[in-house]
Order: sequence, then structure tokens, then C-alpha cells
Amino acid sequence: MRPHIADPSLKGKLRRRLSRLIHRRRANVRLDRPLVSICFDDAPASAAEAGDAVLKSRGVRGTYYICAGMTGHDGPMGPNASVAQIRRLLTEGHEIGCHTLSHLDCGDASTEWIDEEVTKNGWKLAEMGAPAPVSFAYPYGDVSPRAKRILGERFALSRGLHHGLITNGVDLNQAPAVGIEGPGGEATAARWLDRALRRRAWLILYTHDVSDAPTDWGCTPASLGRLVDRALEGGAEIVPVREGCRRIGALGGNPQPRGWPTAGSLSGTAGARYARG
Repeated sequence: MRPHIADPSLKGKLRRRLSRLIHRRRANVRLDRPLVSICFDDAPASAAEAGDAVLKSRGVRGTYYICAGMTGHDGPMGPNASVAQIRRLLTEGHEIGCHTLSHLDCGDASTEWIDEEVTKNGWKLAEMGAPAPVSFAYPYGDVSPRAKRILGERFALSRGLHHGLITNGVDLNQAPAVGIEGPGGEATAARWLDRALRRRAWLILYTHDVSDAPTDWGCTPASLGRLVDRALEGGAEIVPVREGCRRIGALGGNPQPRGWPTAGSLSGTAGARYARG
């Protein structure tokens, strides 16, 4: 997999700078104890198996950001999770978040394209039995003002890839996160985790594949396990992103976003589960 290269032009740099300044939604964070969320982007099958096993053995749950158009296909980090694996994750209490249908670069895409990708992804996730997602992860971490505007209308939190903690005043339309990826990923994540513990903040950690021989975008089960243990031993509570949003009041008064399926538009089990979102 070749690394994604953000638009290096002056226009691209100005777009990214402007994106950090407008369409902001400030977090109101008052926590009694630190929170940590563990996320798996793209959801390779290894994350649905080895990643799930690490969390399950500690009695905690995570958030899987799914591109429904990629399920069951081979990807640059190995096979992607199948529909059956995603349904199993749901039954085990994990959260399914939105990552667009096809891993769309939202920094360059039009408003209409972003809208279509997110809506179609929502429908396919609903067919798998997932409730309406309340959070979004920007593919490649790339953002534009128009992406922040439209996604801010749909989601309680939209997550980027820039490092940071979710503290009072942080922009929930471009929330920070820290990757557990690459040779130094565990050490970097551990430093941010220690900061979150000291400040009683919310830290979102993310990775991709989870295996003993991970790609540059993944981590080993041992690294993930050590970070989870460090968080729990430090007094943090590990929660899915949805629950973190609830703890800081980001879900309050958020209406059903336009374009999402409703309970009446889906039949059987899928409709009932989606209505719970």
C-alpha cells in the first residue's frame, strides 16, 4: 500500500488550514475519570479477530470504522472483515462507525459525493444489523470545510488523525486521535495515554490490522494488549466512541440525520436494530 499523500499545492495547504478554523463544534468535557476509546479503521479481518480477542479478554469493547463497500474483499492490509464478522462484532457489543462506502478522500470530494458515500454506507451497515452510526472517521484524515459542514450535520463526532486529547473546547467536527501504528506506534500512544490519565481527558486510539507481522498501519496483539492494560491500570475507563460522546453530552438533542434509514424503512431484525441507534 502506498501512503496517501495530501495535496501538496498551496491550495491544498490553505484548504487544510482553513478546515481547522471553521465549522467548529466545541466539546464540553467534564469527566470524573479518563476515558480511552480503541478504534480499528477500515476493519481488516485481523482487527475483527485478533483485535477483538485482545479487547474481549479484558472485558472491554471498541469501535470499528467500516467502509461497507470493502467488506469481504482483499485490501492492502490483508482481507477485510466479512459481513459475518461484522455481525458478530455487533452481537459482542462493539460499535460500528462510518468510514464512507469506499474509503473516499473527503478532502478533495464534492459535497454531493460525500453525501452519497455516507448515505450508501449507512444503508449497507443497516442491512448488516448496525444501528445508525453516531461517529465518523475521515479516510486518510483529510478534511475540507465542506466535508466538516455536511458531516457535522450527521455525526456527533468526526475523527481526524492529528494527535491530541478530547478536552474542553476541542473541535468535535475534527476530533484528534493517536495511531497505534508503525515501529514507534506503541511508544507514541503510551505517551499520549499518560497525558490523558494525568488530565482526566478522553483519548481516542486507532489502528488498522492486528497481527504478529502487521503492516506499517497496524500493530501487534501484544502492543494493543499492553496499551489496554496500561489504560485500565491507570484508572481509565475504556469505552466505544458512542459512549464517550454520551459522557460529554455530544449526543443530546442530535436529531436523526437526513438520509439515514428509519425503523419503518427496513424490515425485520435490521429495522429493529437500526432504530436503536
